[in-house]
Amino acid sequence: MAVTVKKTKAPAKPKTAATKTTATKKNTIHEVAKIAAPSREAIEQLARTYWAERGWQDGFAEQDWLRAEQTLSQAS
Repeated sequence: MAVTVKKTKAPAKPKTAATKTTATKKNTIHEVAKIAAPSREAIEQLARTYWAERGWQDGFAEQDWLRAEQTLSQAS
């Protein structure tokens, strides 16, 4: 007959100042990412430019959008 042993949970660690600082840094980085991201309107305008350069040919909307998004992200 096998004996089963229950594992007990370790006590929770108290929060320290370092934990609060880390959370603040994460929030700050997240906020900066939001600011640095190009606007939807800017991406749309550049994607339309790429579409026009191709002679208004259909079927490449997603590629145009991703290209515009990448171009604007690298520029900022």
